Amino acid sequence: MGTTHRSGVFKKTNDSVRLILTTIIGVVFGFFIGASFPPVSLYKIHLPSSLRSSLDVATSNDKDFFIVRPDTTRDNLPKIHVPTNPRGAESLPPGIVVPQSDLYLRRLWGDPNEDLKKKPKYLLTFTVGIDQMKNIDACVRKFTEDFQILLFHYDGRTTEWDQLEWSKNAIHVSVRKQTKWWYAKRFLHPDVVAPYEYIFIWDEDLGVEHFNAERYMELIKKHGLEISQPGLEPNNGLTWQMTKRRGDREVHTVVTDEKPGWCSDPHLPPCAAFVEIMAPVFSREAWRCVWHMIQNDLVHGWGLDFALRRCVEPAHEKIGVVDSQWIIHKVIPSLGNQGKSEDGKRPWEGVRKRCKEEWSMFQNRLANADKAYLAQFGKG
Repeated sequence: MGTTHRSGVFKKTNDSVRLILTTIIGVVFGFFIGASFPPVSLYKIHLPSSLRSSLDVATSNDKDFFIVRPDTTRDNLPKIHVPTNPRGAESLPPGIVVPQSDLYLRRLWGDPNEDLKKKPKYLLTFTVGIDQMKNIDACVRKFTEDFQILLFHYDGRTTEWDQLEWSKNAIHVSVRKQTKWWYAKRFLHPDVVAPYEYIFIWDEDLGVEHFNAERYMELIKKHGLEISQPGLEPNNGLTWQMTKRRGDREVHTVVTDEKPGWCSDPHLPPCAAFVEIMAPVFSREAWRCVWHMIQNDLVHGWGLDFALRRCVEPAHEKIGVVDSQWIIHKVIPSLGNQGKSEDGKRPWEGVRKRCKEEWSMFQNRLANADKAYLAQFGKG
């Protein structure tokens, strides 16, 4: 009996040892197996509603949930450095980098590839107040669906424009008492407007009874004009002879009948390589240069027209006026009236004074920049 008892005890002891050893070996084996695989991340997956309902999984209001993907993790991301990527994006693979944007309007639903029935080729911008809504309506109707319309509102009033059908598909930017060059510097960055072949930056007081947008585009392409404007009706708001409409030609790039002393060099402004800032049209290549020349604090743009020739070459051939498609400058000082009365002067007088001061400041900055550049090479 005693022998039998001792045998049972040994058997139980051996079984216990075997169980313990098996457990230890299993744990060790499992550790090494687990260590041989990288940790996994959770990725958010959005399933179709029909499949979601069948799974009956709801972890949030829109029934998103997570599944395991072992192929990409924080630890095994590829080490990327692409110095040719845009600044700040060097660590991204080039295939995911989108360096430019656009102003295309998109839906909140559906396939993104089907958002746009037609992509506008050109961008038309006006800086507007509500008092000129009727005139802007007449202007916009001269342009086709090839043009994206962008309105900058200096009076803060945008709701009233909804009564115009085209306005519902336009882009509206509203900041009170700012000029078109202030808007242009901040909202028309070359990488934002890059999809558009040409950019129109027009005032709100232009008459377009004799203007056809499609024909205008044909002419500037035909004559290779990188910077242009429509000719101006001679009897309305004319400042420079260069921008006056000539009735015997399609376009002109040079004039010789400016004020005495102004045309000492027939290839220089204001006798050539010159358009006014009232109604300029820029190719996207020219605009990329011009945008960088606009000063953040010089909001009226005076003097910019004399410097446009720096952005195209040869300027006396690629900057010009389209005579056969002309406009009328109505000379309505609407933005000037947004100024402030000071020292007994009317609002528009203060605005005009600043315009002249900015012109002088811009000229000085440009001259100093030239000198600083040339000094690097021992010139100047």
